[in-house]
Amino acid sequence: MKIVSYNVNGIRAALKKGFIEWVQSVDPDVICLQEIKAQENQLDLSVFADAGYAYNYWYSAQKKGYSGVAILSKTKPDHVELGTGIETMDFEGRNIRADFGDLSIMSMYLPSGTNLDRLDFKLNYMAEIQEYFNELKKEKPNLVVLGDYNICHEAIDIHNPVGLKNVSGFLPVEREWIGNFQKSGFIDSFRHFNKEADNYTWWSYRANARNNNKGWRLDYAMVAESLRSRLKRSVILSEARHSDHCPILVELDQN
Repeated sequence: MKIVSYNVNGIRAALKKGFIEWVQSVDPDVICLQEIKAQENQLDLSVFADAGYAYNYWYSAQKKGYSGVAILSKTKPDHVELGTGIETMDFEGRNIRADFGDLSIMSMYLPSGTNLDRLDFKLNYMAEIQEYFNELKKEKPNLVVLGDYNICHEAIDIHNPVGLKNVSGFLPVEREWIGNFQKSGFIDSFRHFNKEADNYTWWSYRANARNNNKGWRLDYAMVAESLRSRLKRSVILSEARHSDHCPILVELDQN
């Protein structure tokens, strides 16, 4: 199974930049989207069905034009779960999960901590979602959590680790959390295959950052340890330019 995750920074904007044509060229089985910034009734769903993704599920934020996640699939999932049931996060539309046989796939958009209030919100989300996954894995052990985590884990994951050490996204508390998240039973699939520096998934629109590769690796395909033997590849698709993020791809052998 080939799974793509992409923070599109607005699905309607991405569609105008050739998103559908790009998807058809990559041809994933499942697509996890974050920051869709749209309600389902604002979209022409036939566009996705015509591209081969008749099964598409949208979980939007209550606030219009903000946040939101989605899963697009070629095949019908056995079950789709909208949100987590945790009130403090679900109103922002940050989690959607689809189950396919023994495999459970979540699209997650972890908050950014752009100011003190939002950092507090992010830290609370991080604590609550870890507890949620600890319970969910008892029921769904073969879990893949893809999306924009809004955290760089190690110095290798950010272009200026010294200068940005006090900026949200690379704070010690955030880095510790993502390390503990992995220790709870997840593999950073990209680092499983690639240990090299200068591999990023987000770039500021300022100062020609993308062309100069002054980026951050914020997007992850975290794969449950139980799936280690099924990991085939995990890559960053940096050539795609429909957003300030680029997509990532993970491929798993079928059971």
